[in-house]
Amino acid sequence: MAEQNIAGGATTAGSGYDPQKIEEKWQKRWTEARVFESEADPSKPKYYVLEMLPYPSGTMHMGHMRNYTIGDVVARVKRMRGFNVMHPMGWDAFGLPAENAAIKNNTHPREWTNKNIAEFQRVLRRFGFSYDWRREISTCEPEYYRWNQWFFLRMLKRGLAYAPCWRTSRS
Repeated sequence: MAEQNIAGGATTAGSGYDPQKIEEKWQKRWTEARVFESEADPSKPKYYVLEMLPYPSGTMHMGHMRNYTIGDVVARVKRMRGFNVMHPMGWDAFGLPAENAAIKNNTHPREWTNKNIAEFQRVLRRFGFSYDWRREISTCEPEYYRWNQWFFLRMLKRGLAYAPCWRTSRS
């Protein structure tokens, strides 16, 4: 086994600690046992954890990992304290950031966005975050945005949504 540096300058040589193997083992067990899936359970208090939905127009960076690690810690602590935790993930994939990135990369927006979503999901799963992946949403899918449109049209019909008159300094 090749020697690897770990925290504090220690190495894995001779320690028997193989992070990839151990993490893969436990992540597989968690998935098989469905430990992060939440179902209605009136005997437990409810807790909802939702971090920002990432824009899948580019690549993940450390700011993403910091944000999702904090949310994951909160979700895990609440589970350990007996809460029924719902911790979904989704993608803020509808609009100009995704379209502009696709144009810049000479790719159809759907293809670009879905490719990036798959890569984001691969990384988040590799980190072992405690999402209930059955509850994943993507704002660029008709199953999602049709309800936003429906809701907006109802608000518009009732006078609750309007276009403001903008005044400009042009003469």
